[in-house]
Order: sequence, then C-alpha cells, then structure tokens
Amino acid sequence: MDVTDVAPARQHPVGLAELARIPVRRWRESLAATVLVVLGALVYLFVLPASYTAVTAVVVRPVVTDPFSVPSGGADRAVNMTAESGIARSNDVIDKVAAITGRESSDVADALEVETPVGGQVMRFQYAGRSESEAVAGANGAAQAYLDLRRGLYENQRAGVLKSYDEAISVVTAQRTTTQRSLPSNQSTTNPSPRTSALLDQLRALNDQLATLAEQRSKVASADLSPGSVTSAAREPVPSSRDSAPLILVAAIFGGLLLGGLVAFVRETLDRRVRTSAEALAAVGAPLLGAVRRNRGGQPDEADLRYLVLALARWVDGPQAGPLVLLSAGADEGRERITAGIAAVLAADGHEVHLGVAAEGTDRMRPLLLDAQRRTPPVDRVAPKVPRPRPAPVSKPVSTPVAGAGGGSGPEDTVVIPAVRKPRPFPAADAANGAVYRSTTTDDRTEVIPVARPTEHSTGAADRREVRIGAGRVHLVGLDAAPGTGLTVLDAPPALHDERGVRAAREGRAVLVAARDRTRVAQLTRLTERLRAVGVEPFGLVLTGDGRG
Repeated sequence: MDVTDVAPARQHPVGLAELARIPVRRWRESLAATVLVVLGALVYLFVLPASYTAVTAVVVRPVVTDPFSVPSGGADRAVNMTAESGIARSNDVIDKVAAITGRESSDVADALEVETPVGGQVMRFQYAGRSESEAVAGANGAAQAYLDLRRGLYENQRAGVLKSYDEAISVVTAQRTTTQRSLPSNQSTTNPSPRTSALLDQLRALNDQLATLAEQRSKVASADLSPGSVTSAAREPVPSSRDSAPLILVAAIFGGLLLGGLVAFVRETLDRRVRTSAEALAAVGAPLLGAVRRNRGGQPDEADLRYLVLALARWVDGPQAGPLVLLSAGADEGRERITAGIAAVLAADGHEVHLGVAAEGTDRMRPLLLDAQRRTPPVDRVAPKVPRPRPAPVSKPVSTPVAGAGGGSGPEDTVVIPAVRKPRPFPAADAANGAVYRSTTTDDRTEVIPVARPTEHSTGAADRREVRIGAGRVHLVGLDAAPGTGLTVLDAPPALHDERGVRAAREGRAVLVAARDRTRVAQLTRLTERLRAVGVEPFGLVLTGDGRG
C-alpha cells in the first residue's frame, strides 16, 4: 500500500499536553489579548470617572380595608411584582429622579435599576451616580417617587369608586323620597290597602339598599392606600467602582488569558503549523531522515547532522550519486543551515563537495561554512612514505701499517677505512614562499621535499569559492553549474516561489526541509503535490526545531 494513500486519512490526536502547548507556541496572540483586557480594566478603573452605587429597599404590599385583620392565604400573591417593576421604571419616576439629581432623563434611565426577587414582595432600587450624594439621592428619590406614584393611583381609584357609590346612593335616595311621597297620608296602619303595602315593601327594600351602599362605601373610604414602605434607605458611605480594583485586575488577567487561549486556538485552526513529526510525515508521505535540533546559538546540533548524513548513505555511497537538492516551502525554515551542515560533515569525512547556491544566497552560505571550518580545522592529507635512496659513502684512503705475513722486515701493508660526512641539520626554511623544507645534503647531492605549512585560508578570488573543512573541501558553485567530480549538494530557493530547485531535483534526489512550529501544513502539502506533479518523488524529510514531539 502506498504511504501517500493512508497519510491524509490519518488524524493526529490532540491531547492535554498539545492543548497546553498551543497557547504557549502562539504566546504573542495570548499576550496581546491579555494586555488588551488588562488595559481595558485599567482604563475603567483609573481613567473613567468612578461610579457610586446606592441601594434602597421597598416592601410592596396590597391595599387592605382592615390592616389589623389576619390576611388570607392569598394575600402575599395579591401584588403583581412584574407590573410593580414596570411602574417603578415609568417615565414619571425617572422624571422625578432627574429633577432631584439634575441629570438628563436618558442618563437616569441608564443609571437606575429595579430588582424584584422571584416569590417576594421586596423591591430594590439601585442607582449609580457620579458621587456619593447623588447616588443616595437618586436611590431614595426613586423609591419615594414610586411610592407616591402608586399611592396617587390608588387614591384615584378610590375616588372613582366612592363617586360611583355616591351616585348610586343619590339615585336610591331619590327613589325612596318618591316612594315616601306616594304613600297616602290617611291610610290605616292596621289594615293597609294593597297599594300601600306594595309601597311600604318598596320603601323597605330601598332602605336596605341604601344601608348596603353606605356600608360598602365606608369600607372603601376606610381602606389603607399605602402601597408599601421603605425598609432600608440608602445612606453614605456607598460602594464605588474602584473599591474592588484588585479583584477586577485579577479577573481581567484571567479573562485575558482565557480570551488569549481562545484566540490562539482559532489562529491554530485557521493557520495550522507542523507541530510533530507525525504531522509532517502525513503531509509529505516520505520517510523521516532525521530531526535536527538547534542549540542556544541557533546552530544545528552536530550529532544530529552526522546521523542525518548516515541516513543519506544510500545517496552518498550510490553508484550514481546525482545532486542532492534540499527544498523548503519558505526561506525561514532552516534549510540553509541544514545544507551547510551536510556539506561540512561530508567534507570533514574527506569528500569533495560541490555546494550549489543561488546567487543571492552565496553571502549567507559562506559565513556558515566558515563557522564549520572554525569548528573543524583543515587537516593535511598524509602522503604515503617513500623510502629515500641512501647516498653512497665517500671513502678516503687511510694508511695503517700492518705486519707482513712472513713476520720479517718487509714493506708495510695498508687498509682503507671509509669516512662518512654527517648531513646538515634540518629543517631549513625558505623565506620566499613560506614553505618548510626537509633536506639531507652531502657534498655531491641534495634532496628537497616540500611540506605544506598550515596557514590561514587565502582570501583570493578563487579561494573564496572553496572552503577547506577537515580532510575535504566544499566548493561553492552556482545553482545551474555543471556537476563536477565528487558529491553535489544544492541549496534551492523557496520552492513555492522559485522553480529552479524543483527543476534540479528532476535530475537528482529531493529532500524536503520543514521547521517545527513554523512551516504551515498547507504549504508543505502544496509543495509535495507540486513535486509529484512534475515527476519528483521526495527522497525524505528533515525536520528542524527544538526536538519536542
């Protein structure tokens, strides 16, 4: 099964650690949201004028005819608190409070709040003023205005009812007067006539009706019209908006952190970055060659680079090692440092490396190679030792008398002993070219073998394109230069904007470089699709970053 078929279907599970790392990775968004919320709290506390809040409590009760009687079971539900709350926020109450505090009616409407707890008959008037005296006057004035308004409504209702009773009593009284006038003056009381009996019965009914109307009118007239009373009047001192400043700041910090985390998750959803190697492999579908960490100075870890070169052994030791092209979606993903590190490790192992760089990247690549040269100084290759011919000794006859064989007094015989001249001391320096010579000199022959002295790298025009590292060399060549002898490594420009690296990868092997927490998953996927569209299968993936995940 092709790995590219199952990679997109694989989803990376998000754990608690990942949930905690996302706001940390996007700390700029989290910090910006927290700072904005805290600044808003500081402006509210110290820039905007302080507001003082006063509260007045009023007990609302129904109208009863006998306040000393025991209330029935439904007396506590005789008052509609929703309607009473609407009356408390009516225009009449607001206008009276505006007249008391000297503010506009619209400002009073915003500053006045009426609370009616469910199941109770207590109404709270809360007023936010610009000073303590204004807050107290506003709360107490609102409560008193509500009670006066409610009492006026009750009095108007009672006046209407009493007026109706008075009119009914007047009508009944007139009827009774007419009936009384209809009675005969000389009628016998013991044996009245039927007409007289009827008039008497009508008169008694009218009297009973008058008595009933009078009783009902007296009840209405004696009713207690008080809608309630103030149980807790507002008075100084009253709390202000700045009394809880520490609590508000703490709440702002925690609220800002929560909002910042939410913003970080939203940004993470809209702009997904490569967080783990599993995500990078799912986007590319190629094997992971290595994860190169960075040290505190931003340099790639040396051990990780060596393991990366070991992972590239199939390319290094291949029979036809074409150019190795390192590609990345962007310019800030550590591709140049990885390319320079691979070339330096290969050169330190004794390879001749041709490093292809775009014209605009040469000035950035050469300092990286010089840093690698300082870490791994150049080493001279040791030439095999060749045995030197030993010079023939120069003999000089020395006469030494030797006794003859006959033991007589014959002529003396001589024996020749060779004399060898000592060589001159070495080394001898040649001041002309700065080379060191080792020499063995006799009277008739001198052998000179030059030995290179380690010197600093030359700054000539030709030497600027070559950097010696260890036992090898790195030759800086153009990106489109013909391949030379040795290994060729190409540092391609950002592939999503420049196709030169993709064109070179068609003749070699492409290695993708992605940076953890920096490379976007969508860009890496788009780069992989473009490579496969032109017939280039990625050779592997290199992940840079801090090494977590």
